[in-house]
Formats: sequence, structure tokens, C-alpha cells
Amino acid sequence: MPDQQLVPDWLSNPDVVLLRDVATAVLHLAAVDHLDSFTLPYPAGAQRALDALVLQCLRNGAKPPAGVPEMMRWARVRPLGSWPLDRLPADLFDTADRLIDEGSGEPSQLCHELAVRGYGDSTGRQYDRLVIHAALRACRAVSSPESYTAFRRLLVNRPVLTEEDWAEVSTDLFLDPVRFLIKEIYAPVPLGFRRNGAYLCCHRCLTLLHPVSETEWWCERDQCRHQGPPPHGRELVAAEVGELRQLRKALRQFVTGPGRAEVLLEGELRALSLTVEMWPGFDAYDLRITFPEGHVWAVDVKDWAHPAFLGRAATAVRPEPPYDEACWVVPAFRVRARRDYLAIYAKERGAGAGGLRLLTDDQLKRAARLRLSGERGPDASIAPPHTVPPAREHGGARTASSRSGSQTAATDGAGKKGADHA
Repeated sequence: MPDQQLVPDWLSNPDVVLLRDVATAVLHLAAVDHLDSFTLPYPAGAQRALDALVLQCLRNGAKPPAGVPEMMRWARVRPLGSWPLDRLPADLFDTADRLIDEGSGEPSQLCHELAVRGYGDSTGRQYDRLVIHAALRACRAVSSPESYTAFRRLLVNRPVLTEEDWAEVSTDLFLDPVRFLIKEIYAPVPLGFRRNGAYLCCHRCLTLLHPVSETEWWCERDQCRHQGPPPHGRELVAAEVGELRQLRKALRQFVTGPGRAEVLLEGELRALSLTVEMWPGFDAYDLRITFPEGHVWAVDVKDWAHPAFLGRAATAVRPEPPYDEACWVVPAFRVRARRDYLAIYAKERGAGAGGLRLLTDDQLKRAARLRLSGERGPDASIAPPHTVPPAREHGGARTASSRSGSQTAATDGAGKKGADHA
């Protein structure tokens, strides 16, 4: 499928721009902490989004929302494809695509992607990048990639800390270079997470569950909700655990969530007796996978709700540390939920990505098993179909990985990685 677009850029479509404004308004209103003290008027951005939506509805002969509260109700109960916007590209959204999750009332991941990824950054996304870049700088300053890896594992594996956990983290020597950040990024847990004097963690993603009724809990992670009701993990009784801290929401959304997919894939690949290095070269990419004969794969894990935004973000994987083949990986549940996910990604992928493939985690593991069994055909490769990695030559000769690095450097420029994992 060609990379170069032959149709107008749908990102500039007027109705997509309108939905971006609505999504941004949803996020701004969701960030209001004290609704009981909220006074009119609504934020200017929310009013502008409403005005534009009303005008477009009137142009299309449809009944518009009566005000900001009804616009928010649309965001929760109406799939985007059913909004009276006649200029939306066909099949851009499916029947499950909403800006607000129906069950919890929280902004959906798609809402974040429309507002954040489709067009520039939100304050939360800037915060996410600032934290990760500050950690990178601090760990580079003391030449300690181990400290950066420990910091990333902390964000992935321990999004919630009790007083006992906090004391343990405070004495971890590997985390010394980023101690100043840890004190900032963990905040006291609001009482809204508590029910009957206790908090409950999700067993899958480890974040705190939101109580949505007397008996039900809601997980903020898309993958957990796709798999059914969240399995109950740690129950934290407030009177026993002392002050409870959790990562700020931007980090839970953009680092912890995708990071869970990364570390789960790490464990499954290690179980195949492969050597796996996490976030090598100060986070050049997510996983560096080495086969017994020395062949190396570089993998970046992405977990985006909408494949078109992911395709538009595609860039060649950074060339260092060197590797023989590279790809991006998405959790398989995304493709099960949307069968055209991989095709849409390929359609929207730009020429600068160099044909970068997107595989599901299941496809990557299958390719790894085939290569381990001795297969060397395309099914055991993650490289773009038009490239065939040469056999790695040892004993001082030029290797395939050096070839890969020189090719990707031309398309990668200065390299783009940072905190762009979600």
C-alpha cells in the first residue's frame, strides 16, 4: 500500500477540526476539580466548540444541542459517526467511538487522541513529556541508564504507593538521580476513589479503580474494559495504609498504560529464551530483542485507540542501539475491536516512516517463534516487505544492524522518541 497520500488530508477536514474542538472542550471540563464551586460562563473554548457545533447542525437541518451540558451528553451517548456532520470522511469512526465513556463519564482515549494527537498538545501531554525528558536528562548527566530503566519500571509497575511503598522507593539507590521528580509526580489520592473506607486496584493494570456504583468498579484502561469487568487486585484500607499516593493522570494515561503492554511482552519473549533489553540507549525504543545467533529486533509498542492518528505519527525507529529489523507493535485487542486497524495505519503512514510495519503483539510473538525454529522467510521477519535483511556477518565484517542504522538515520533525523508511547 503506497505511503504517499493521493487524497486531501482528512486532518484538515472542517468536521474533524470541529470534533477536535469539542474533544478539547471535554478534556478541559473534565479537568475541573471542584464542580460545586464552578460558576458560569463556561470556558471560552467550550463555548466556541458549542457555537461551531450548533452552526453546523443548523446548516445540516439537524436539531443542535441546547447548551454545553447537552453537548457533553452527546459526547457520552452518541457515537461520533452519528453526529449530524455531513463532511466527516466515510468510515473514519465506528459505532463504538465516543468522546466520553458511557459507563464512567470519563473522557475516552479517543478523546485524548483527537484533542492531543490530532492537533498539538494539551497541558497534560506536555506534562508527560516534560517528566520523561527531565528523567532522561538527569540519568544521562550521571551516565546511568540503569537509573532511567528503574524509573520507567517504577511508573509502569507501581502507579499506586502506600506509605510503606513510599519508604521503600525513597531508599532505592537507583532512583537517586530522579528523586526530585518522584516527589512531584506522585500525588495524594482523591477521596472519590474510596468506597467504604478502602481503595481497590485493578489486578491487570495496577491503577486504582473508580467506584461507579455501590457494587461496580471502572478501570480507566481501554484494554481492561475490552477484556470485561476489571479483576480486583490490592484492596487498600485507608486506616491501614496511611497516605496513599498515585501517579498523576497524564502519566497513568500515557506512560503506565502503554508500559504495561511493554513489560508483558518482555516477559513473554523472555519465556521463549530470547534476550530482551528494555528502553535501551536511554529510551531510543522500547524493546531490543536478541536471538541466539545474534540477530536483533527493535520494537516500539504503541497503544492508540484510532489507527489513523497512529499512522500519521509513524516515524522510523531510531538507529541506535543498532538492530537488524524494526517495527511498531499494537496490542492485539485493538485489532480484534477494529478489524481494519492495520490497514488504516498503513494507509495513513507517511513516506518518512520508511514502510515501518505495525504488527500485533501476537503476530510479533509468532514471528519470533518461527525464527527460533529456523524459519528465515517473510513470516519470520518484522522488516517492511520490500526489504530483506542480510545475514549478520561476524568477525569484524559489517553487520546488518549497521546497515539498518545508516538507512534509518536518513529518515529519522535527530530521532523522535521521548515519551511518545501511548
